[in-house]
Amino acid sequence: MLSLRLVRKLGTASHIAAATIPSAETAKSVCDKKFSDSVQEPLELDEPALIKLKKERDPDKLFSLFKANAHNKIVVENRFAFEDTVSRLAGAGRFDYIENLLEHQKTLPQGRREGFVIRIIMLYGKAGMIEHAVKTFYDMDLYGCHRTVKSFNAALMVLTQTHDVEKIESFIRDATLDIKLDVYSLNIVIKTLCETGILDKAFLVMVEMEKTGIQPDVVTYTTLISSSYKSNRCEIGNGLWNLMVLKGCYPNLATFNARIQFLVNRSRAWDAYKLVILMNSVSITPDEVTYNLLIKGFCRSGFIGMAKKVFSYLRRRGTEPNIKIYQTMVHYLIKAHDYDVAYEMAKIIMRENGFPSIETIQRLLEGLQKNGKVDKARFIILLAKKREPPFSPHHMGILKSILLES
Repeated sequence: MLSLRLVRKLGTASHIAAATIPSAETAKSVCDKKFSDSVQEPLELDEPALIKLKKERDPDKLFSLFKANAHNKIVVENRFAFEDTVSRLAGAGRFDYIENLLEHQKTLPQGRREGFVIRIIMLYGKAGMIEHAVKTFYDMDLYGCHRTVKSFNAALMVLTQTHDVEKIESFIRDATLDIKLDVYSLNIVIKTLCETGILDKAFLVMVEMEKTGIQPDVVTYTTLISSSYKSNRCEIGNGLWNLMVLKGCYPNLATFNARIQFLVNRSRAWDAYKLVILMNSVSITPDEVTYNLLIKGFCRSGFIGMAKKVFSYLRRRGTEPNIKIYQTMVHYLIKAHDYDVAYEMAKIIMRENGFPSIETIQRLLEGLQKNGKVDKARFIILLAKKREPPFSPHHMGILKSILLES
């Protein structure tokens, strides 16, 4: 657990966060015929290395191909190619290949650029090779690359994957002798403490860091507010909201959504609705998450009519609701026995392969069947047959059996 002594140290530690297409042509002797009718065969050019890497599926060949292009800037500076190669090697369990490739890259000229080393640290992290990532940070000076808060933050971010607070504490203590943390470091630490359920320590980190001159930003407050609400500590969440505003740090979309989620979970749909109105008044545009939460809130509170109005508003303003919003509406329309509207919405998303749960489809079919809408029920089954990946034979049997009861 992060000690108070360490918390204070965080702020006082001294600043952190061609294609090789073979172009050499073999000289060919050409007959000196001025009017030759012969046509010279086109030269065969190798595929660009990036295309070869993308196509290669064999881990051994993939490793050899990337290693052969270690000096090819088009390959090594291509973030997608690098990440995709490491990801596929990790999927194949060839961590030895990953280590070989990344350690080799550190010895090349690009290994002296902090931005490039940060990429290597993050790649080790994505492969789950945490110790290699941390060692890369510690060894940067050996390759002539100066460490700053940026590379520290990258290594810290990777280390938080372990959720081992003691390891994180040790790393911060050892690595910050010549690096001063910044607000991004603070946010990484606080997020980790919140995820591990040590909320009190997360609050303490924010307070102590603020004393050293690092001001919490909207990400800091949002992380703590969201975690407080999820832990049913609404008084603390509300207090942090007010403190944030008093200090001139205003909530963003994520902060509003966190509070709306809390209100919906407490069946306070109308309070959530007022908060959405407030968002618009301060020029923060609600997103699909906001509206999905609002629709869900009204549905759960029994205001299905308001949920429909919010849904219609979305469509009127030219925003097509996403599949999750449709699924939410279908689920609660069925609970309200509004099977006709549920059927129309279900059709839309099922045609896009965005299927409700098998239980929801089952209840929809039962409702349509009981109301004599057998043709509609048959059409739903027809759409269900086209699902990718398909429903299991057992589930399809359950759906079909409903019509047999009519």
